[in-house]
Amino acid sequence: MSLKFGFIANFPKEFFLGAKGFMNMGYDLFYGFGIAFQPMNLLACFLGVLIGTLVGVLPGIGPAGAMSLLLPVTFGLSPVSAIIMLAGIFYGAMYGGSTTSILVNIPGEAASVVTCIDGYQMALQGRAGPALGIAAFGSFIAGTFGVVGLMFLATPLAELAVKFGPAEYFSLVCLGLSVLIYLTQGSIPHGLAMAGLGVFLSLIGQDVIEGTARFTFGLTGLIDGVGLIPLVMGLFGISEILLNLEKLGERIILRTKIKNLFPSREDWRKSAKPIARGTFLGFFLGILPGGGAVISSFVSYALEKKFSKHPEQFGKGAIEGVAGPESANNSASSGSFIPLFSLGIPANVVMALLLGALMLHGLRPGPLMLTQHPEIFWGTVASMYVGNAMLLALNLPLIGIWVQILKIPYRMLFPLILLFCLIGSYSIGTNVFDIYVMLVFGVLGYFLRKLKYEPAPLVLAFVLGPLLEKSLREALIISDGSMRVFLTRPLSAASLFVALVLLLSAILPSLQKRRKTVISE
Repeated sequence: MSLKFGFIANFPKEFFLGAKGFMNMGYDLFYGFGIAFQPMNLLACFLGVLIGTLVGVLPGIGPAGAMSLLLPVTFGLSPVSAIIMLAGIFYGAMYGGSTTSILVNIPGEAASVVTCIDGYQMALQGRAGPALGIAAFGSFIAGTFGVVGLMFLATPLAELAVKFGPAEYFSLVCLGLSVLIYLTQGSIPHGLAMAGLGVFLSLIGQDVIEGTARFTFGLTGLIDGVGLIPLVMGLFGISEILLNLEKLGERIILRTKIKNLFPSREDWRKSAKPIARGTFLGFFLGILPGGGAVISSFVSYALEKKFSKHPEQFGKGAIEGVAGPESANNSASSGSFIPLFSLGIPANVVMALLLGALMLHGLRPGPLMLTQHPEIFWGTVASMYVGNAMLLALNLPLIGIWVQILKIPYRMLFPLILLFCLIGSYSIGTNVFDIYVMLVFGVLGYFLRKLKYEPAPLVLAFVLGPLLEKSLREALIISDGSMRVFLTRPLSAASLFVALVLLLSAILPSLQKRRKTVISE
């Protein structure tokens, strides 16, 4: 098949351009499949979804941790192959996470937490097969339609974003951080603190305008700033090892024969609307910064319970409680690519890692990428169609293998993860200082998570920090130091207004609650 389509990728880009200089979507997708079916890209897609499924099956690693471990490996790949593989890990983990939720009652991935509620109950009732089947088919349907939405929305948004100036970008980043803090799990002050720390860490190194060193504390290793890969490997890899060392108990795996993986007609009747609602809901929540797969799965479950004629069945093995959330988290993974490719703004920590991967390969996501590097966008889009089909094939016939993998003890996994972290951090710049940075953030991440501080806002703010600062300073230079530039431009003013409303609506209830507590005491 690669020979059949491979010649398309060798055509000049101009062949696919329309009369007005923008690509026709049909030719674009055809061009993308030509890239996706090249042997190396096809292999990268397969490895990505396979690793992603494995990461989803094994509790305690997560797609962000796996991607941070494998980022150094992508240096030997072309940019297209690297992004195809990393993207496959992300949406592959969404598929794999349902397996442990249903069979072990332990979510392999945070987005599959809700699946435990009814999925495990179905397994206890001897219906593990239909639960796994509807999760896989729902994920496939939602993932495919999510990619269709990505195709239709990314291009017009990128065309609009070309007209953005520094003021608009500054306001959009502020809006993104506000949405992230508003939707963050746990305490709002904790989210604010993590975002503030992330922005501060992004300031370490060279000034984005003047090029002078700052906040290096006399350490030459910090002149180029804190590295994204050591930071992420520490926060997600090392800290995960330390956290899981505290709970080395053996996992209890459900001993039941898995049969009838194809859902019955009655199962499909109950699941059709939840899959449709989950697909639509997840896609649009995935676009929002901080929304993503986790939020969409929880909202989908609550929505299905509200719409159900028998809400009392939820929590007792309702198949709708599996179909809706699993569709939502897979559709959200597709939606989160839109702000990355169209605006250059990551919607979640995984997209921040993809942004970092593109920048390491000398590329900058944003509105110009779709026209200057269409092979990246359309190759990734086409590979997601291929990857979703691969995942359907991997997740149904290989259930038995995934169950056996669950029996691997943590004490065997953690030394391998630690080794990957050490090699990955050192291989980026062959600098021992990066290993020290990784270890520091590993210990920091461990204590932050013990204290209920989520590291995701820190990483997102760290990635967005340079764009935030550069846009702010460029806008002030253009306006001769006047802050009115942010209020006189309609999109900028609207974004800042929404950001302020979100922050106030997040902070005021917690302040009011604290005030009531003080008064009652």
